[in-house]
Amino acid sequence: MVPPAAPRLIDRDDLVAALDRAAAGKVTVISAPAGSGKTSLLRAWADRPGQPRRLALVQVPRGQQDAQQFWLALLGAVRHATGADGGADSGAALPAATPDFDASAMVDRVSSELADAHGGVTLVIDDLHELLSPEAPTQLSRLLTSLPPQTHAILTMRHDVRLRLHRLRLTGELAEIRAADLRFSERETRELLDASGIALSDSGAALLHRRTEGWAAGLRLAALSLVGHPDPERFVAEFSGSDRTIAEYLIAEMLERQPPDVQDLLLRTSLLDRVNGELADLLTGRPSSEQVLLGLEDANAFVESLNPERTWFRYHHLFADLLRLELRRTLPEEVPVLHRRAAGWFTLQGQVAEAVRHTQAAGAWADAALLLADHAFSLALDGQTQTMQALVRAFPPGEDRPELALVRAMGDLVQGRLDEAAAHLAVAETYAATTTPERRRRLGVAIASLQLSLARRRGHLAGVVENVRFLDSPVSGQSDEDIALDSDLRAVALMNLGTAEAWSLGLPDAVRHLQEGAVLAREIGRPYLEVGCLAQLSFAYIFHGADMPKIDAFATTQRRCREAIELAERYGWGTEPVIAPALMTLAGTMVWLGEFDEGERWLRRTERALRTDTGPDIRLLLHQTAAMLHSGRGRRREALEEFGAAEHLGSRLEGSWALAGQMTGWLLATQARLGLPGEARSALAALDDELIGSGEIRNARAAICLAEGDPAGALGALHDVLGGTAPVLGYVTVVEAHLLAGLAHRELGDQRAANLAAEQALALAESDRLVLPFAMTDSQELLEALPRHQTAHGALLADILDVLHNSSPAAKKQSSPQHPELSPGELRVLRYLPTNLSRPEIAGELSVSLNTVSTHLRSIYAKLQVRDRSSAVRRARELRLLAAHHTR
Repeated sequence: MVPPAAPRLIDRDDLVAALDRAAAGKVTVISAPAGSGKTSLLRAWADRPGQPRRLALVQVPRGQQDAQQFWLALLGAVRHATGADGGADSGAALPAATPDFDASAMVDRVSSELADAHGGVTLVIDDLHELLSPEAPTQLSRLLTSLPPQTHAILTMRHDVRLRLHRLRLTGELAEIRAADLRFSERETRELLDASGIALSDSGAALLHRRTEGWAAGLRLAALSLVGHPDPERFVAEFSGSDRTIAEYLIAEMLERQPPDVQDLLLRTSLLDRVNGELADLLTGRPSSEQVLLGLEDANAFVESLNPERTWFRYHHLFADLLRLELRRTLPEEVPVLHRRAAGWFTLQGQVAEAVRHTQAAGAWADAALLLADHAFSLALDGQTQTMQALVRAFPPGEDRPELALVRAMGDLVQGRLDEAAAHLAVAETYAATTTPERRRRLGVAIASLQLSLARRRGHLAGVVENVRFLDSPVSGQSDEDIALDSDLRAVALMNLGTAEAWSLGLPDAVRHLQEGAVLAREIGRPYLEVGCLAQLSFAYIFHGADMPKIDAFATTQRRCREAIELAERYGWGTEPVIAPALMTLAGTMVWLGEFDEGERWLRRTERALRTDTGPDIRLLLHQTAAMLHSGRGRRREALEEFGAAEHLGSRLEGSWALAGQMTGWLLATQARLGLPGEARSALAALDDELIGSGEIRNARAAICLAEGDPAGALGALHDVLGGTAPVLGYVTVVEAHLLAGLAHRELGDQRAANLAAEQALALAESDRLVLPFAMTDSQELLEALPRHQTAHGALLADILDVLHNSSPAAKKQSSPQHPELSPGELRVLRYLPTNLSRPEIAGELSVSLNTVSTHLRSIYAKLQVRDRSSAVRRARELRLLAAHHTR
């Protein structure tokens, strides 16, 4: 049995009309206490015939801590309303939750989706007061104050939320509906009673209106109690007190008139924020709870379904609060038992945050701490870091358990409190040594993973790498649940370990561990970790390749970068810190190959991805790549500034890092080429013995000697590099050494030796078609003196000279204004147009993507004002853009 039919909603045409008028502006705020009729008004406005607007509805769950969850729900609602969520093949999949949440980028994304929508869209955010994330109001204010045209927002809340909407108020684009506006008039009170079939005199109706002061929930509860009441006039006469007293009285009146099983279900499930039939069956010990919940919703008895299938329900907030009071009054000994049952159910469903909350509510603090510690990594990977920290804060001061040290360390790392993180990790290690054998290994993996994260932030890598060799042993003898959780932790550890090894020149272990991490992440359905591993793999390959060149090494690296970026974009992480290594590596390869404009584009995207990352490691590489770009373009002063910024960040790292020698060598060489050889000499003298013997620093010494007019000294500095006895980071260092040797021979008047050195540099650079070393060493005149008919690398030589000519500031000033200004990339593509090579074949020759070739072709046609390939060739020859030696 369910309650009698509840009073039907009455037409509140004046309020609906007011909401219609408000929708002409930007934002409408409906702020009133619980039970004032906010949701009913929205429903009446949205359900009326001829509603021209599409609605994007988001209901904020109770106690929402994570802004990320809110924004993902809002983006999903917008896509659903605009029809942009058309299946897996539509390319419009929602972003997944991520530990690295960029709120600013998400605001831009929602705004862009709204701007692209055709027709009117109304954002409806219900129960905004439940959004407890401290930064969320500022983010939401930014969206609301810059809504695209034809977009309106309606916000409902129990109390005012600190939104910065004063500008909208001043311009008349903010409408507000308050509690006084929502109060029922005496006429509407009469209509409500008549619609519910309640026979009450006019004086009785007037008295009820006065006693409730037009409060919608009070009137609705009174109407529910009056249905079938033997003496409605007496009921109204005795009906008095404050709102809360009235509500408690009416709840008791309604509960007492329900069958015992309905009362019992309402009381026992009231401690849940949301309930379904299975969970209600568990808490009541009886079947068929779903039918009772459906009947209660149909009767409008303060029960609302949360999904179209009507399988999940929630109680009106005020109704739930009062039911909980009644539960504690009548069944106090059952409350902790019910919370423990609910926690067990949520744990089995994988909803760990809910399980921890109910375990805490049961007063089982030790179990709650164990549950939270065991699932901390999974919660973090699900984008619930803020929720997890809120759960930690919910423990009372006397329950500062050692199990929580691991969780506290995670929060400290996210916020950059490295010393505090280290202290909590020490506590966690001590605790792990004393716990049960079943938990010891899993805690050990988690602790080791956090140690690696801490080490990465501090740059202290070598010692930690040695502490996680146990990852090489297989997982065995565990339950399916333990293996699943351990797999999460293992994948995180592999990603961190591989990254640490890459930074400390730990190849091939770095590549192996990152590959293992990517495979494992894919198997366990953790795309965020898979993207992280693939992004770091891209970095490992380009900076830690073999000492000598391989065919298409840079092209292979670019392909790996694009694969990682494509996977990240599939989940909405195209500008998140997790993909930054791949973005930056792709930018670096473009710079190495002389595609400076393309490299700069990817570099700017890397900067956007790092807006929320404060770690010195990846930003160090960002500055180094920017310096390489400036050097390639002949902007030495800007390059020196970027090298200096990279060196400053490197000084904040506690240990050595993989590219320190290369970066320092380039900085010294740039100083020398800027006319500051004395400063370069002083810095060189301060280097330690291990670094000073590297091939990169020997090259820098040679550059300093050349700047000082000492070519013989330069050749002496290069002797061990060219002889293969000096340690080098990669074969590009040897390419650079040959070019420096060629410049030295040229100054000594030995043109034959200079040509031989240039030819050797070209031979090494041919496989990857490297351009940057030639630009950084100012080798233009050295290459121009090379007899074209004698070189075996004519096409590469032409490519390099084209880039050097176009990158030279002086050359740009002297360029003819009437000629179309083609970029270096466009000129390289243009050179292949007279051949019979197809677009894919040209892309293969240039080691770029087919999309890049097509983009360059469209630009070439537009600049030359032609429509096809043959016309482009004719026009290019007329403008002397294609010389005889430029074609293959």
